[in-house]
Amino acid sequence: MSQAVVEETAIAAPSLNHLAKFFLKLGVVAFGGPAAHIAMMEDELVRRRHWVSSEDFLDLLAVSNLLPGPSSTELAIFIGYRLRGFAGLLLAGICFILPAFLIVGILAWAYVRYGGLPAVAGLLYGVKPVVIAIVLQALWRLGKSAVKTRTLAAMGVMALVACFLGASPLLVLFGTAAVIALIYAIRQRPTVSTMSAFFVTSMPVAASSPAIAGLAGIFLVFVKLGCIVFGSGYVLLAFLRADLVVHRHWLTEAQLLDSVAVGQVTPGPVFTTATFIGYLLGGPTGAIVATAGIFAPAFVFVALAGPLVRTLRASKIAGMLLDGLNVASLALMGYVTYQLARSAVTDWPTLTLEIISAAVLFTLRINSTWLIAAGALFGLGLTLLGKQ
Repeated sequence: MSQAVVEETAIAAPSLNHLAKFFLKLGVVAFGGPAAHIAMMEDELVRRRHWVSSEDFLDLLAVSNLLPGPSSTELAIFIGYRLRGFAGLLLAGICFILPAFLIVGILAWAYVRYGGLPAVAGLLYGVKPVVIAIVLQALWRLGKSAVKTRTLAAMGVMALVACFLGASPLLVLFGTAAVIALIYAIRQRPTVSTMSAFFVTSMPVAASSPAIAGLAGIFLVFVKLGCIVFGSGYVLLAFLRADLVVHRHWLTEAQLLDSVAVGQVTPGPVFTTATFIGYLLGGPTGAIVATAGIFAPAFVFVALAGPLVRTLRASKIAGMLLDGLNVASLALMGYVTYQLARSAVTDWPTLTLEIISAAVLFTLRINSTWLIAAGALFGLGLTLLGKQ
């Protein structure tokens, strides 16, 4: 019997009850974004509880990065599927999402009810510049691992230029991925089956949801986002801005940035920004519909990909698509950060706060939650002193 088989048989699958308790707890304490979520899962599930082997964890993480949607949430769903089948898939995902959904929903209610009060406005005034610094740090960290070659660097620059020229995020994202994969395919002289796999992978993303008003429209927009957003949760911001601010005019720039800020001060998936936006657009029902829409594709993708994890991980063409998606995602992040910064940095106090926050994040290993709290106190303090 091989060592891998021995290790796998030595790992006892937890009960559904224990699985639910773990992911509920993780959903409550998982601050810091996808990278932090993944680190917490690895520490607890591989090192402490021994529910998953390190090899399986890496396999599931690799495929999570190949799929569109929130990578850390999909990793949680994959782990639930690996441990307890389809029941575990649903339970792990729902329990990880639920705490953030409830917290963001409460904050959305408070924002709608009290958003015009100076204290709330002051909190957001201080948090917004910190959010910009956090996104800049994420952009830098992701860039160091995503830009592997000169070709990828050149395509990333071209994608950024396309963003500033007004190209749609969907075109930038998958156009870049298609070019990178095509370059690889030409260099490798792929077989017909390889090229067919590429086109089958690329075709579904061409569809887009119609602009329908009401709850159906909200649901379709967020389902589309859940199907096409690759990379970090911060990439979602580019699509939200293009679809909801520029195209449909459902949100203002300020409301979008407020939604992002609220998403930053809460634990769990960054994609629960959809909960906040859904509440702004349609109240409690809108929050439920938007949340269900953006996360539903992740459950479907994992259910379909779960049995094929090792095959997908070994695919060269899938790896090239991922490389292209990653550099395009960075371009989108850079563009949306520039646009949001114009709304967040409006005077000397906010500029100073952003510079200090960026300096701290880039030089010290500090949890971004503390900086967000500091920014909130800074904004509240200026408001109480009558200087904002």
